[in-house]
Amino acid sequence: MIPDFQAIMLPLLKQIRDGKEYKLDTIVDLMAKEFKITNDERKELLPSGQTFVFGSRVGWARTYMKKAGLIDTPKRGYMRITDSGLNVLKQNLTRISIAYLKRFPEFIEWQNIKKEDNQSNFDIETVQSESINKQTPEELLNYSHSQLKEELAIELIEKIKECSPSFFERLVVDLLIKMGYGGSRQEAGRVIGKSGDGGIDGIINEDKLGLDSIYVQAKKWEGVVGRPEIHKFIGALAGQGAKKGIFITTSYFTKEANEYQPKNDTKIVLIDGKKLADLMIEYGVGVTTKFNYEVKKMDSDYFEE
Repeated sequence: MIPDFQAIMLPLLKQIRDGKEYKLDTIVDLMAKEFKITNDERKELLPSGQTFVFGSRVGWARTYMKKAGLIDTPKRGYMRITDSGLNVLKQNLTRISIAYLKRFPEFIEWQNIKKEDNQSNFDIETVQSESINKQTPEELLNYSHSQLKEELAIELIEKIKECSPSFFERLVVDLLIKMGYGGSRQEAGRVIGKSGDGGIDGIINEDKLGLDSIYVQAKKWEGVVGRPEIHKFIGALAGQGAKKGIFITTSYFTKEANEYQPKNDTKIVLIDGKKLADLMIEYGVGVTTKFNYEVKKMDSDYFEE
């Protein structure tokens, strides 16, 4: 019987306790041996027919423990245990669950972000603790879609951080053009990443006719971006006589940075790593459609006599 992903968490963490980097595929094989998964069970697919059930659950176990800080991903497709993960193993637990992970602030923060983004406020513990018959098919489908989108966003952020600064700048150009800014690709490409004037990385047209300009700063930050950096950007805008700016980062903004509003008529938009990934998914930049589910309902008008 294939275990649920919470049952996989503790054995997975024990498997990587030596501190070495493990490839996800290797961990899937090791977990299959741990749980005595048969060949037929290894081949069992999700309803989409394109993803293996067991491999998917191992991946989700890794994701949830990573969000709690027990696992780190030094590079794409690899994982290793953290000091926090080692401390957890010292507690001689019999199981790691979502309820247990809620004692870690970083996990709570991640869940709060998910609840803000997910209008249905659907929680995976609700799905697993209540009878599936209590959930409507629409609710389950919506929840599954939200989970897959969240996993994709995580992958995108990790991949962007591996890319060069010049590629990141091109990515920003592609996204802004897909969103309707910048005119042509050639026009936008001439300015992004070339001005470097006082904290401004580029200028892009607000519309295809070029009636107004937006100044852009796009940086691959590792640490959290604070209010002082926003002050510098606003100062750079003032130096150019600009009134509109976009500050894009691969990390996060502090609460003070997010809440800051210029006292003049300057307008700035802050886009952190998560928002950047969400926009890439929405506008189809760096992603491709794997499969579609078409949900139909009865056409009552057809049966009108």
